Amino acid sequence: MAAAEDVLTESQIDAALAGLPDWRHSLGALATVYKAPTAAAALELIAAVGRLAEEQNHHPDLDWRYRRVFLRYSSHDAGGKVTRRDVAAATAAAAAAARIGAVAEPPPQ
Repeated sequence: MAAAEDVLTESQIDAALAGLPDWRHSLGALATVYKAPTAAAALELIAAVGRLAEEQNHHPDLDWRYRRVFLRYSSHDAGGKVTRRDVAAATAAAAAAARIGAVAEPPPQ
């Protein structure tokens, strides 16, 4: 369960997003879309995010549409707020996307 001190303020989220240029703070979550080179590569990204989720015990909302993978992190146990775990998970997912050659198509700010 997320502790109250793990919930990030708007300024802390903005600071975290400075290091996550492919991500946006949208509707109470960290969100992005990655476009993979192929549908098979998109599935590789989904599998990588799944492994990370199990390792971190923190699971994103995920949607797959052909070559695009939509990711959204918020902490349900913190009332749907953004926490340090979300930043760590988004950072790991971004690294996984880079490894498979996926290009970010983040939602508008």
